[in-house]
This record gives sequence, structure tokens and C-alpha cells, in this order.
Amino acid sequence: MPTRRFICVAIAGLAAAMLVAVAPNAEVRIPSVRYIVQAQTTMAAHRSVEGVGATVERELEIIRGVSALLNPAQLARLRNAPGVRLFKDRAVATEGLNSLVDSVTNPLVTTANKVTTPLTSTVSTNPAVTTATSVTTPLVSKVVTVPLVDAVTSPLVATVSGNTTLKDGTGVIAPTLLYETNYPMLVGADSLQQAGITGRGITIAVLDTGFWQDLSQNYGSRVLATLDVTNGANLQVSGDPYGHGTHVTSIAASGAQNLAGQYLGIAPQANIVAVRAFDGTGAGRYVDVIAGLNWIVANQKKYNIRVLNLSFGAPPESYYWDDPLNQAVMAAWRAGIVVVAAAGNEGPNPMTIGVPGNVPYVITVGALTDNNTPYDLTDDRLASFSSTGPTYEGFVKPEMVAPGGHITASMPRNSYLANIDPASMSLTDQMFTMSGTSQAAAVTSGVVALMLQSDPTLTPDNVKCRLLAAARPAVTASGLLAYSVFQQGAGLINAVAAVNNSAVGCANQGLDVNADLAGTQHFGGPANEDANGNYYIMNMSGGTWGTAVGGDGYTWSRGYAWDQGYSWSAGYTWSRGYTWSRGYTWSRSYTWSSGYTWSRGYTWSRSVPWWNSAQPSAPATSPASIENWVPNE
Repeated sequence: MPTRRFICVAIAGLAAAMLVAVAPNAEVRIPSVRYIVQAQTTMAAHRSVEGVGATVERELEIIRGVSALLNPAQLARLRNAPGVRLFKDRAVATEGLNSLVDSVTNPLVTTANKVTTPLTSTVSTNPAVTTATSVTTPLVSKVVTVPLVDAVTSPLVATVSGNTTLKDGTGVIAPTLLYETNYPMLVGADSLQQAGITGRGITIAVLDTGFWQDLSQNYGSRVLATLDVTNGANLQVSGDPYGHGTHVTSIAASGAQNLAGQYLGIAPQANIVAVRAFDGTGAGRYVDVIAGLNWIVANQKKYNIRVLNLSFGAPPESYYWDDPLNQAVMAAWRAGIVVVAAAGNEGPNPMTIGVPGNVPYVITVGALTDNNTPYDLTDDRLASFSSTGPTYEGFVKPEMVAPGGHITASMPRNSYLANIDPASMSLTDQMFTMSGTSQAAAVTSGVVALMLQSDPTLTPDNVKCRLLAAARPAVTASGLLAYSVFQQGAGLINAVAAVNNSAVGCANQGLDVNADLAGTQHFGGPANEDANGNYYIMNMSGGTWGTAVGGDGYTWSRGYAWDQGYSWSAGYTWSRGYTWSRGYTWSRSYTWSSGYTWSRGYTWSRSVPWWNSAQPSAPATSPASIENWVPNE
């Protein structure tokens, strides 16, 4: 048995050997971390990064910023640099999978972390050094290694016997012919297509997981450009290993037709620009998404990009105006691009709208399901997964709902989604059935393309105005609203009424995107929460915060039903004349603490998580999903 003296000597010798191994000329490397560096101009941000000895990775002109890998010493110097803002690159992902992915990975549902300190960072008064919470858990496990492109192996149209029972996602257009989509009919796009309104000449940009062209979808020369910006790339899109981007693009702009000549997509002759910013698991980074938005805005006129579909999200980590991704989205809106965003798949709980759907200017879309009876509109209902407002700033979101339950669209059979949910893949052709607000957003983007073909002079604000004016809210048998404005917004999208509508000036009143982006003014919405946890719309007559507006679905408690079917009424009158997204203004010197009292007797009880390097919130368990997969409804 070794003596105690021998053991002590051995340990001492081992320690000495370890010291010798690391001491001479040893350099402990602390890994650098990627940050978005923002300043008054892109060039100023560039100079700031180079001034601390770091290298600029990407220039992000759309937000006056750059991205760079910074070590702790460089980060410390930039934090003290006047006029510089720092945002730690954070995860963001597409909205698609939830329940199915849960079975193979960790749960994806996350909750926002509250902060207790006052939120005082402003663009003008502070160096405003802020960082994003780092999200490290991937959306799903490693992507299946499969080829990106498959050959078309089956015809688009199959035969069906006379006694076949139809379910949602199918419909008879001739006695023996089957077609696979109902959503053009549900929103009225089919009748517009028959009148020659097909989106021709309008370009829809889809920022997503990539794009795979099934020959039967008849895209042809309508694909004007593609760009892959994932992980710093600057390449053409070579496919869609995840599948989500292909599905969304097909819903909005598929040119596939059945033998009766009816189209499967909403805007079948719209042009397409596909930008890939998400990897083969549907996950991405802020830097890549902003780079994609930067390119889209820079090439807007070259490709006549009028519509931008954003079917992805992340939990809010700041007020909308302080989020760099949201700043890029607002810049796209200001440039004249109609931005359509998915509300998120975190419903039915309130205040679950994600980034960038929480931007007050854009059109944020929730989802309804036809309850597997596409020809019976009376049982259509709000989808249980559809995220619900209000936003942390008090805005009503979503603005409207669109079909998002069991939506069938193009998908490569060897994609990641098709591999983990083979039951949702068509046996006869490369079509996949999927639910989510991603799909609802894509339907809406297609409708916007129809509107812009009909009237190319429409501004983004007036496109939003006409969509909301034309929407049909769900009502009960007694004529009352079946869902609150925080659940359904203005109601179900109506393509025919939107195209034929003449309303102007009814959306984004009181908001100023130029001031928002300049940091001179920011805006809050008219929603509030009472002492019992009920949400309501305040009377803003004369621009003054007032008392609750009663009735007409303006108030809502968490227990409000979502699982019943109702009629969607085109004749409903909003008796209070609510103006959508009307904003309450404060200047850049205004401080909004987490406990700010919005109206007499009521205090807004929700505090928003905050990007702040001095007060880091706990990391989320996962990125938001592109959008989280949910069961088909």
C-alpha cells in the first residue's frame, strides 16, 4: 500500500507537470461572440469595429449596422463608444413544427422572462449598449442528409371514385377528378383568378428556408432571383432541405392547375424572389435574416418586389422599435413593400405575438381552420395554436386571420419535414399537409399580390386598410363577435372584397415609421389589462388615454373560447369605429418603465424582456419556430 508521503509527492508532481504543460508561453483563448454593431451610419459602425481591432463580417445598411465577431476586450471598448449600440446575435426560426418535433427533441415552447428594472434605453440619450439573449438549443435534431431535388414521379391530378369521402385538403371540380387545395376558394381568390387577377407582374419575396421547384408547380420564368445568406453565404438557393420555404411559396404563388384549369395557389402568376436565411432544421440567426432583408430592399426596384412574406418568429426581447430585426422590417415597409408576418403558433394564450409580427405597421396574420369541412363555413373556427395579442406595447394583433389549418402545398419528399412526418406527405405526388400561421401568412401574401395587380398604386398602409375593411369577423348566432379583436383582429380575409374595396387611411393612423426608425418618436397601442387580467381596448377619443370600451369583442379574458365554430359575417358593424393600429405617441426622451400606468385605475402588469448586457435574462430553451409545428387542425 503506498505511503501518504508517496501520494502527496505524486500529486505535487502531477500538478507541477500540469503547470509546465500550460505555463510556458501559454495563451488562453476566449472565444469571440457575434454581435450586431449599430451606429448613426453604416460607415460609422464599420469604423467603430475596425477601431477596436475587429473585422466586419457583413454590412447591414438597412439598420445602419454591421456584424462582427468580438472578444471581451473589443466588446468592452465598444460598450464605451458614444453613439454605438450592440446586439448579441440571437436565434430565430421558421414557424412550422411543434407537437411532432416535441416527440423527437426537447419541448419548444418558451416563455418570456420578465425584468424588474425600469426600461430606459433610448436611441438618443444613451450609448444604448444592449445585447440579445443567446439561444443555443437547435429547433430540431440534426437534419436528415438527403438530396435537395427530387424528380416529379406522379401526376398532379388523380382520379377518385364517386363514393369517395372528401375531407379538408380535397375537393371535386369534376365528377372524377381530385384537386388538393381549398384555400383559394375559402378566401375568394378562385373567382378573382377566373376574372384574370392572378398576381401577374407583382413580385412576392419569401424569406425562409429555401426553395425547391417541383415542375408541376409551373413556376418557370416567374422565379426572378434567389439568394442564400445562411452562415454568411452569398449564393443562389440550391434547394430546400427543411421544406418550409417551398410550402409557403407554393401556397402564395403556385401555378399548378388541375384538369379543369383551376389553380392550386392564391396568386398563380405572381413572380417570386426566394431568399434563404434558415438552415436545414428551420433555425437561423438575426444577422442572416437582416442580411436577407437588406438584400430584398436593395433589390426592390430591380425585381418589382411589392410583397414580403415572413413566416418565422422569435420571442420579443425588447420593445418593437429596439429590436434590430424589427428595424429592418420597418425599413422594408417604409420602402413601399407590404410586409406580411405570421402571428406565431404559441396560442391560445394572450400576448404570444412574436418578432416580427409585433411590429405595429405590418400585417400580422393568425390562423383559422375549416374544421375539415371546406364546404360548410358555419363550423370554421379560430385555430387553437394561433398566437394572440395584444403586444407588449398595447397594439391589437393579429390584424386578421386566414386559412392555416391542414394546408396542402408543395414539399420535396426528401425534405426534413416530410421525413419526420411522412403521414402528412401525399402518396401520389409531392404535396404536404401542414398547419400554422406560416401558412395563413402565405395565403395573405398571395391575396396582397392580387390586390396590387388590380391597383398598383396602393401604398402598404392602404393595402392594410383595405384588407381590414374587407375582412369578415366571426359572429355568434345572436350577431355578437365570437372572438375578441385580440384573437381574430378584423376577421377572416376576403380577397374579393379587398380587391373591390375603396377604403383608404384606415390603418396605421397616428403612426410614423420615419420617426420610429429615426428614434425621435415611438408608439403604444390602445390595449390595456385590468386588475382581473382581462384585456380591453381603451377609448382614445381626442388622443387621450381613457376608460375601457365595452362590448363588441373589445374585452377578453384568458378563458375565452376558441374551439367552437361560428359564421363569418361580412355585414357586421363595429359600433365603436375602432381604427386599426392607432398609436399613442411619446418622444425619444420619454421613459416607459415596466410599471407604467396607462389608464386611471389600471396598471399594465406585463413587463417585456429586455436586451441588456448588464441585466441578462435567462436564455430561452429554444429558438422560436419557423413557425412551431402544430397538429393539423
